[in-house]
Amino acid sequence: MPKPECLLSGYEVLSSEYPAWQRSLRSSPSEGKPHTWRREAVNILIQLTENVRDIMRSPERVLKSLVEHSNTLNYKYKRLYRILFNTEMFYVAYQNIYAKAGNMTAGTDGKTADQMSISRIEELIASLKDETYQPRPAKRTYIPKKNGKMRPLGIPSFDDKLVQEVTRMILETIYEDGFSNTSHGFRPKRSCHTALLTIKREYTGTKWFIEGDIKGFFDNISHEVLINILREKIEDERFIRLIRKFLRAGYLENWKFHRTYSGTPQGGIISPILANIYLDKFDKYMQRVCDEFRKGGRKRRMFPKTNKLYSKKCLLLKSIETEKDEKVKTEKLEQVREYEKQIRRMPSGDPMDSNFRRMRYVRYADDFLIGIIGSQKDCQETKEMIAQWMQNILRLELSDDKTLITNARKPAKFLGYDIFVRQSDNIEKTKSNIYARIHNNKVVLKITSEVMKKKLQQYDVLDFERYKGKTIWKPKARKRITNNSILDIVTQYNAEIQGLYNYYSIASNSCNLYNFYHIMEYSMYKTLSQKLNSTVSKVISQYKKDKNFAVPYIDKNGKTQYRIFYNKGFCQRGTSKFYSEKEPFFTNIGVKEPTLIRRLQSCQCELCGAKGKVSMFQVRNHYCPKKLPHRFS
Repeated sequence: MPKPECLLSGYEVLSSEYPAWQRSLRSSPSEGKPHTWRREAVNILIQLTENVRDIMRSPERVLKSLVEHSNTLNYKYKRLYRILFNTEMFYVAYQNIYAKAGNMTAGTDGKTADQMSISRIEELIASLKDETYQPRPAKRTYIPKKNGKMRPLGIPSFDDKLVQEVTRMILETIYEDGFSNTSHGFRPKRSCHTALLTIKREYTGTKWFIEGDIKGFFDNISHEVLINILREKIEDERFIRLIRKFLRAGYLENWKFHRTYSGTPQGGIISPILANIYLDKFDKYMQRVCDEFRKGGRKRRMFPKTNKLYSKKCLLLKSIETEKDEKVKTEKLEQVREYEKQIRRMPSGDPMDSNFRRMRYVRYADDFLIGIIGSQKDCQETKEMIAQWMQNILRLELSDDKTLITNARKPAKFLGYDIFVRQSDNIEKTKSNIYARIHNNKVVLKITSEVMKKKLQQYDVLDFERYKGKTIWKPKARKRITNNSILDIVTQYNAEIQGLYNYYSIASNSCNLYNFYHIMEYSMYKTLSQKLNSTVSKVISQYKKDKNFAVPYIDKNGKTQYRIFYNKGFCQRGTSKFYSEKEPFFTNIGVKEPTLIRRLQSCQCELCGAKGKVSMFQVRNHYCPKKLPHRFS
């Protein structure tokens, strides 16, 4: 019996792409089973269809298909809402957020990350399919800000967090590649450090800073403006309606419901990406402003006084070539060296050159810093122009008390650092054997004593004492943690010291953190001495090991290990990875394997071994090392 051509062609595709299947498919009917080959071919085609469907459901494939068009001009995304029906996307979303702090805090629906199950995700997807899904109002709470005020924070329900995480993955894939290189907040492989190091690298020679701050940014985002910006790239009304639902979900404060007519939910997973989409308009606008402001060639015109000295030096050098009197020649050479010293102390370019202007811009979230080579008048005009554009286009307002124009020789505040441009006459030899003022006009990042003081007060380890008319910092014990184990106390101090150093490690005066370290060290000693009813000197001698303060403990394998108090110093870290050129986002797409959901899909309890529908519970129980006897306890 001849085989149909359609099955033959299907068999040829399978045999070339899936050689393992080729062995199970007979090329002709076996003796006594004339139609076996036909049944097997149909089964294999069904299996192939299911495998293709599984591949198309792969979150990585879905996201990579979206990113292909992210930079295509005038391209509009359609049928995005259907991605929310993909169970694998929710599995990855759960894997991304399950371990984050706050997931055991119940939202207004009383649910947490506990009792997560496949059926719970399926019910969520079903409500999205028929559009009955409605985000719950967030639970409103407040957290302290650096200036002493309180910042409102919304706690969404865990189910809403899952949907928001899937939505965030979709939006990030669509927009990330098109974001400006000047934006550093809430973006993959970018941070405060990348923003600060960009300033350090690109703001050389800056004369003025504009410290920008948008007044109540997250609370004042216009919903209509945001939706219109989204519609420029997204042509899917169901997806847009879902975003609207999140924006209008409202919040509960003291059990009273409040509607939200503007702003994004602070504490919501999609708030950062929506904020970046909103402010990307501003980033693009600032890019045009910087280009239009630029004036002049690569260098300024030469400073007139420097030019005169250089001319005198050249004339002297020419006269030396023809001079025969050695004594006169020596005197002229001395004069040349004197001219060179004067030239090195003077600016090479004219700082008042009105035909040379530059502007640089960096943004992190709602804070931005503009560096201007120009006049103070240019700064004032730029500030007014930005304020007017924001009001007209984004319906936002610049904060008057925080948007400051600062001379670059004085420190500007940005992301917790003091930033200024150094004026230095120190001459050093460069790699090309030329003597130059290599530190002059360079941007300097510094940590202030005020930052360390506030952090020490926050940790409640600082006391003050008056001595000879001066205020002296004194360490004090932390009574509230004396009930913790010795190991936990040392671990906590280590984490706090390391945390501050990690953030301020790129400061040119990072070594000043030794002042912070000294207070923390003796605060720890005093805390331990109170816990052990001992003295500081006895505690130090009891736990000293090879000149380090070391607390012994027994690890999981029964071996004695030592937790050493921080001893790695505070040297400046000169480099940190940041974008000099933008990397394509598709190279950064890496989807976590949802191992937790795979364990749920096994339908077997990991405690008793019973089979059936299972749920997952969050267990935040860190490993507690065994206590040691004698003096170690």
